[in-house]
Parts: sequence; C-alpha cells; structure tokens
Amino acid sequence: MDAMPRWIAALVVMLLLPVVGQAQPVLNIYNWSDYIDPYVVQRFTAETGIRVRYDVFDSLETLEGKLSAGRSGYDLVVPTSEPTFARLVRAGALRPLDRARIPNWANLDPALMARAAAVDPGNRHGAIYLWGTVGMGIRPDRVRVLAPDATMDGLALLLDPRHAQRLSRCGIQVMDSATDVIPSVLRHLGLDPNTDSAEDLRAAERALLAIRPFVRAILPSGSVLDALATGDVCLALTYSGDVIQASARAREAGRGVEVAYVAPRAGAQLWFDMLAIPADAPNPEAAEAFIDFVLRPPVMATITTHVRYPNAVPAARALVSEGVRNDPSVYPTEATLAASFVATTPSQATERLRTRLWSRFKAGR
Repeated sequence: MDAMPRWIAALVVMLLLPVVGQAQPVLNIYNWSDYIDPYVVQRFTAETGIRVRYDVFDSLETLEGKLSAGRSGYDLVVPTSEPTFARLVRAGALRPLDRARIPNWANLDPALMARAAAVDPGNRHGAIYLWGTVGMGIRPDRVRVLAPDATMDGLALLLDPRHAQRLSRCGIQVMDSATDVIPSVLRHLGLDPNTDSAEDLRAAERALLAIRPFVRAILPSGSVLDALATGDVCLALTYSGDVIQASARAREAGRGVEVAYVAPRAGAQLWFDMLAIPADAPNPEAAEAFIDFVLRPPVMATITTHVRYPNAVPAARALVSEGVRNDPSVYPTEATLAASFVATTPSQATERLRTRLWSRFKAGR
C-alpha cells in the first residue's frame, strides 16, 4: 500500500519536469495606450512562443519616471524621440541594439532614421515605431458656425483669443504636454521653436494665458481623443494620430460627428516614437525579436491600418488599407513635411522656464 503513493509521486514529478524546464519566456512591453493592433501581439506569441505582458502609459512623464527609478521590469519601451528618448540615451538608461538580431532593420526609411539620429548618433539605441505631427483636431461644422471668418489651417484658430472665445461654446481642449505644445506656439509666433530665450518663452506664455479662460481642459492626449470622438469638444491641440483615431470612432458611432485634422500652416512639429530597450531589461533578446517582428512590412501595415499613425517602413505603405494610406492626415504631404520641424532637447535652465510656464498656463495665472 505504501509503494503505490511513492510510485504515483515519482510519475507526477517526471511529468512535471519537462513543463518546468520549458517555462514560456515573457516579454514585458510598455507602450502608449491605443497604439498597436492586439492581433499583432497575439501573432508574435503564436509564432515565437514568447508570452507578452503589455502595459500602457498616457504621458511621457509617466514613462520617464518609471525608467529613471530603475528596475522597471520592462524589456521594451516606446519613448518619443524628444525629449524622453534623447534624455534616456544620454543617461545611459537604454541598451544598444544588436542589429544582427534585427535583420528587418534594413526595412527602415533612411531619411526618417537620419532625423532620429540627431538625438541618437548612429541610431544605436532605437528604431522608429510610428511617427506623426502635432496639430489641431476640429469639428468643421461647429467651427464654421461659431467662427465663420476664421481660417482653419493655422494655430490662430486656437491662439487668437477672439476665435477661442467663440469656440469655447462648443469646447476647447489642449493636451497636457509642454514638450509638444510650447514649440508649436513658438513656431506660430514666428519664433524659434527650440529657443532658449526667456523673452521668447514669455511671449509664448502670454499667448497661452490669453486663451486660458476659454480652454475647457488640459488633459492627457488619450482623454482629448475621447472628447473629440464623442463631439464633446470642437477644437483640440493634440497628436495627429489621436485626431485620426477620433475621426474613425466618430464615424463608427454614426451620430453625425465629423472630426478633421489640421496641420499648422506655419509648420507642424514632427515627432518619432522609438522602440527601445532599457539597460536593465530582464529579457532583451525577446525585445529584439519583437522589434524585428514589427519591422516586417505586413506587420507594420497592420499596425498603421489599425491605429492610423504612419510608420517608417516604406515597403509597408502599399499594404496599408487604401483609406489610411491615401489620407494626408496620416501620411503628410511633401509640403507639410518640408515645413515641419523637430524639437530638440532644451537646456536644464530652459526646461525649468518651460515647466514654470506650463504650470502657470494650467493654473490660469
């Protein structure tokens, strides 16, 4: 009677040993919310056997805070090139990529990668995931009714207090990102968007404070997207892809809400979101496998079709759904790209000035 339990126990141990020895590897990803096609993650796991734990953030400050503290536990993160990715590169917080493990690196657009190399010499620490511009999401029908004399191709629609006051009746929001808003305001004022001049920053502050009474809310970009999609606001300053997603959601809801994207005529801020690996990533090899996977043209095309942000893999464009690839709000025209600018990392002194400026704008004083 005693031998039987021991025999059963031994058999159980023998059966379990292969399972323990073949524990499924885990890839820990930290990305923006609403920024991938879930099918892509499922397909990666099915193809590689690597399970994905996928967390999301809604601001660069949240991401940077996690990584600056160290031991984040993430293997792959998606910081925007300026300022977060640039700061992480300089701080040694990112692991150089092993391109031998990323053969699909060759699919990346050399011209776009050259612009990203301004903050990452030699593109050693990151590959462009998606990119876009900063501009305005508008409800054209409401704008035409409330501000019929306003032009809808520039930031004057927001920054002219006369227009802002009238449009406040249907709701104005601004994304809570000094990094993206302040350079755009400076460019609209005819000033260097990367200026270190305290006088120039005071001019930007005056422009923002002049419209603050008419701004309903200053919120993370994801919240701005939701408000545009539901028609709760008729004007918002945010990322191009957020507006395009809001437009698609509004159409799907079928409630007669039309949302359009406007790239500022004076020049839109161009940004890149980078695929990067923290220096202390627990599983960097899995991260490089994922980077290589998403840089395949069909995979990148699936992502762009789903989230409506352009990617940096030229061969993917023909595979993107026709309505998305031919939309100039998604893929900017050559003229828009020529007028665009890339923000640079401000000095510490300028960063302090910007932080104080932004705090006063949010507080309204």
